[in-house]
Amino acid sequence: MNEKGNLTAQNRLIIFGLLLSTALIIAIAIFAIFNIQKKLNEGYQNFGQVISKTLAIESAEIIKDLPQEQIKKTLKNHSDTLLMGHSDIVLIEFRDVNGNLIYSAKNQSEKGLRPIITVNSPLTIPGDVQTYGSVTVGLSGRIVSQITSTTRASLLFVFSVAWLVFAFVILINTYLITRELRILQNGVRKISTGEFGYKIEGQDVSSEVEDLFNAFNDMSNRLHIYEEQNIDRIMLERNKFEAVLMSIANGVVVCDDNDNVVLINNHAQTLLEVTEEQLLNTKIQNYIDTSENYCFKEKIEQFKDTPLEIIEKKPIEFNINVDNKVIKSIISPMFTRNKDYVGYIIVLIDMTKEAEMDKMRANFISNVSHELRTPVTVLRSYIDTLYNYGNEFDYDTQKEFIGTINQEIIRLQGMVNDILDFSRMESNAPMEKTLNNITEVVENCVEQVKVLTKEHNLTISVHKDENIPEFMFNFSGIERALTNFLSNAIKYSPENSTIEVCVHNLTDTNEVEVTVTDSGCGIAPEHQKKIFDRFYRVENNTHTIKGTGLGLHLVKTTIEKYHNGKVFVKSEVGKGSTFGFILPAVVEVESEKVI
Repeated sequence: MNEKGNLTAQNRLIIFGLLLSTALIIAIAIFAIFNIQKKLNEGYQNFGQVISKTLAIESAEIIKDLPQEQIKKTLKNHSDTLLMGHSDIVLIEFRDVNGNLIYSAKNQSEKGLRPIITVNSPLTIPGDVQTYGSVTVGLSGRIVSQITSTTRASLLFVFSVAWLVFAFVILINTYLITRELRILQNGVRKISTGEFGYKIEGQDVSSEVEDLFNAFNDMSNRLHIYEEQNIDRIMLERNKFEAVLMSIANGVVVCDDNDNVVLINNHAQTLLEVTEEQLLNTKIQNYIDTSENYCFKEKIEQFKDTPLEIIEKKPIEFNINVDNKVIKSIISPMFTRNKDYVGYIIVLIDMTKEAEMDKMRANFISNVSHELRTPVTVLRSYIDTLYNYGNEFDYDTQKEFIGTINQEIIRLQGMVNDILDFSRMESNAPMEKTLNNITEVVENCVEQVKVLTKEHNLTISVHKDENIPEFMFNFSGIERALTNFLSNAIKYSPENSTIEVCVHNLTDTNEVEVTVTDSGCGIAPEHQKKIFDRFYRVENNTHTIKGTGLGLHLVKTTIEKYHNGKVFVKSEVGKGSTFGFILPAVVEVESEKVI
């Protein structure tokens, strides 16, 4: 039977053969028993005729010369003797020539038993024409019954044994054939489950089946060799694919058509802040971000509700937030070469810096607009007043107005220069370097900001090492950088305080260090890491001075990008700040311009 319990064609054929052979054997047995019974009955009938004729002849010889009154007695004695000697004879009757009953005797040992065969014979003597009457002999048929029963039992036994032997031979042959088929079936099942190289042992089988087993083993061995070659090739391609996937700068999450994550690269684990074990073989919809939101669930449902031909041309894009990170997610369907849909890929792009830059740009534009509006408004107001009412003012008032206009123009020029410098540096414009003295730069910068220090009653103290060497740098670029440090120190220093400017010769590393230290409000540690970023400004209740947010970024770009130096800041809230930069003291002229 097969797995469903239905008879196979082979089983039906075997059962049909057994039923047919059984019917044939039964028919033969019945035919044989019928013929034997017929022959026995005929023989028994002849046996009755012989006994009847013999009794008739003997009785006729006995009574031929006897008087009439002794005949009955003589026949009685003779018949009784015969009945006692033959248990199969149950009845003997004598009649005269007229048919009248002379004597009738029954076997006393067989009372109630009727004869099944009766035979009549005339009472005559061979060679004598005279007839003395007739005799009837009744036979019980016991011998025939016994012989028939014995014969029937023997035939049934013989045919039963023959049937059992025949059925046993069929079953054994069927078992042997099915055993070979089961062996072959087991081998095929092993192959179907991927157990290539499995061999069938062909012992005690026919030559045809042995050839089949050998062909199967050869096929299995070839499949094993092909599998090894194919697996090596597949593993090589998979390793290449995983290596490429893992080295991609963006995060990649691969899901099958059941939404189970089957592959995730290292960058995606970092962005989503999960390990491979936590996300692999799980539903991507169950991922929860830092705000405990199912950030992928809604978009995955939208993806599944959108026809593939549409989603293939226009993938779904959305942003998720994970621990203050802004991650752009792109869901695209995944197809085989035959265009069969097998799942989808989620590409994760860290947009945190871009989002911060967009926010900074918006703040920058707002700040610059505000900062430009203030001096322009002041300039317009003062110039309009002088133009219309200048003759009414005395000399000192006019001078005060012109001084204010000059300060606002300087302020406006500084902001425009910052924007222009930023644009120039972003476009990688060259910066020329010449052999200069850093102490001269320090002195020039201190001299330029003296006017500002007088306004706030500040003092600048300069400390410099002896024998500061001349080295290659861009004089105006370093001058702007140091002026920015000094301007910031003046802005945030309390009145009647001192600003220290130090120039150190770092002979061990062949570098020169310049620092500007103030005693202002200081900068919190979380802001120190971003203080040199473009557009970044620290805003709080204490630190509220406006600006473009480009000054320190320009300093960083000038020092690190164009001079291969380093900028740094050391600050503690409420105790002041130290801004500085380190320049390599390179004397040789490597190039007139450095990008």
